[in-house]
Amino acid sequence: MSIRLGRISRGGLGLALGLAAFTLPAHAQEKTLVISGSGGVVAEATAEIFIPAFEKETGWTARQVSAEGKRIAEIEAMVKAGKTVWDVSEISASDYPIAVGKGLLEPIDYSIVDPDNKLPAAARKEFGVVGASYSTVLVQRLDKNPEGKKMESWADFWDVETFPGPRSLNARPQYNLEFALLADGVGKADLYDVLSTEEGLDRAFDKLDEIREHIPVWWESGAQSVQLLSDGEVFYSTTYNGRVNKLQDSGIPAEIVWNGGALHLSHVGIPKGAVNKEAANKYVAIRTTRADLEREYLKVLPYPNFSPGLFDGMPAELVATMPTSPANAEMQFEANEQFWADNIDKIQERWSEWLLQ
Repeated sequence: MSIRLGRISRGGLGLALGLAAFTLPAHAQEKTLVISGSGGVVAEATAEIFIPAFEKETGWTARQVSAEGKRIAEIEAMVKAGKTVWDVSEISASDYPIAVGKGLLEPIDYSIVDPDNKLPAAARKEFGVVGASYSTVLVQRLDKNPEGKKMESWADFWDVETFPGPRSLNARPQYNLEFALLADGVGKADLYDVLSTEEGLDRAFDKLDEIREHIPVWWESGAQSVQLLSDGEVFYSTTYNGRVNKLQDSGIPAEIVWNGGALHLSHVGIPKGAVNKEAANKYVAIRTTRADLEREYLKVLPYPNFSPGLFDGMPAELVATMPTSPANAEMQFEANEQFWADNIDKIQERWSEWLLQ
């Protein structure tokens, strides 16, 4: 088995080398699948868990290249050059609508990936299959709550009389506006219909006006959000679900409120013009539908997908920490990344002005 971890260097050198490799004789490249993904622990877990399964099942070898934040730009350059050297790529939640809008992905062949239609609709997108998920959630310090009371909703977060104390929210507008509307009584299914109107946007900002004086710090990173909670600088905050375990392990009595959380879904896709599409779809199937492999992955990273039967036999206390568990997923809304891709410029300008008021 041969697994090689590559790295895309600065200035697009990695892409240039990749395009050069495309000109090699076909026999030098056949049966090698090129996977673009994250580096670090994600790449290590992929190399140890998913790639061996793919190689065993197909007889192919696979190698990874790391593109990180510039992945869409790399794919776009390949597609424009007509020389796509990646067969499979991770596509982040925010990048997916951009990639689809620019026509940078191949349709998924579900006759290969999910022939028995076992994946839920949320996981089966035309140009990608959900490979991982995380949530932006409300976290409360239980030791800071009034005796006998716990937050259960965004309405509670806004209720500073029942739950006094400092709060924190993300310094970006994304999802804060949705949380404000939920606190104001808008249903999950109606969030983006409301937010797409000027009246709905006004309503969200008006609701945020009610809470802003109770927010001494607007956090700018996940690490900062949990540090604020750990230090007791704030009692309640949004953060990413994957960071809460470490907070709890440090002895902080923190608890997630899944109700009204924003569920973010990242995808595995096939770049437009990929040479090895059939093998790529087979890898996508292994990466997104094999519950046995996903359980191993979750031991390293708490970002589950929708593999059928994933939670069967899993300890209940572990299932309760997963954003895609049926109980938790039902209480959340799927973050509409297309809405933000289409509207971020306009909303960001208003948000920046609002923060300075």
